[in-house]
Amino acid sequence: MPRRGLVLACITTATFTDLVAYSVAVPVLPDYATRFHASPTMVGLLFASFGITLLTVSVPLGAFSDRFGRKGPMTAALFVLALSTLAFAYARSLAALFLARMLQGAADAATWVVGFALITDLYAEDERGRAMGLAMGGSTLGIIIGPLLGGWLYEIGGIRLPFLVVAALAAIDLIVFTIVTPATVTVKAAAASMWKVLTRLGLSPASIGTLFGIAGLASSAMHPVYGRLSDRGGGRRLMLMGLTGSAAILPILNFAADFRSAAVVMTLTWMTFGLIITPSLAYFAQIASEAGVTAYGVVYGIYNVAWAVGLMAGPALGGFFLERAGFGRLTVGWSALLLITSLVLARLR
Repeated sequence: MPRRGLVLACITTATFTDLVAYSVAVPVLPDYATRFHASPTMVGLLFASFGITLLTVSVPLGAFSDRFGRKGPMTAALFVLALSTLAFAYARSLAALFLARMLQGAADAATWVVGFALITDLYAEDERGRAMGLAMGGSTLGIIIGPLLGGWLYEIGGIRLPFLVVAALAAIDLIVFTIVTPATVTVKAAAASMWKVLTRLGLSPASIGTLFGIAGLASSAMHPVYGRLSDRGGGRRLMLMGLTGSAAILPILNFAADFRSAAVVMTLTWMTFGLIITPSLAYFAQIASEAGVTAYGVVYGIYNVAWAVGLMAGPALGGFFLERAGFGRLTVGWSALLLITSLVLARLR
């Protein structure tokens, strides 16, 4: 395997483990809510706390990697990921859960910002869409594995077992990443709340995990396709298609009445969301290149700031409005915001 292909595989492995750690809690959220007497708003804030550290450290980590190299931050991220997931397993209060979630956010910032900056370093502009599509396709498997592990291991061994398994995966990945990634791979640049709805449908934790797994598998398969298409036709056009498509399909979530219909609707929704993410990654690099920017660590640090704002605002606002407006109005309102965003971006050049 060519050297850059090996590096791409290592980045995909790191982001895969990160997404497993992020999503493994989804099927067991009802248990946490009951155990700590947490309202949907509080559960939403718990997920949003992930974005606080993600927002805070993304740009500094990107700048650090531009100046001192990529491998160090990636290695440190996997260590923090293993540690924070282990802390999640033994948390005995909401405060401890919030702290563990924020540590996961810091690890996420390093794996995604530095990882995608390194991909941009190693691949030419007409290849980045394909490379990033492969990375997203592989890493999105974490969305599949996470809920599946969370649901099935919860039923097998209780609430701690899913997090212990994921912490072990992160530790193993840390060792493998350190061994297979040479120190020379440090290209430097100039410094520069779905759970309540699913529970209402009568689904067990294992069923919820399986449901997210099905949707994640379909989304994962489409990322390389979207990457290829963005290389050929440009990321901007596909990104706008993804935004308008997501606006159209989001309200359909209200028609889920059982496991089968929920699987169909979620699969279509996640496949459409992917049409936003992968093309936007390639398009962001294109914009930076046209502006003469080569410090891609900072570039993707800025990208992750926007991602962090969404991770904080989305769950927090979602939990808040779910209690007050209901799921139907929530999806319609979110759809309207997506449509407005796509119209605004379409007018910008």
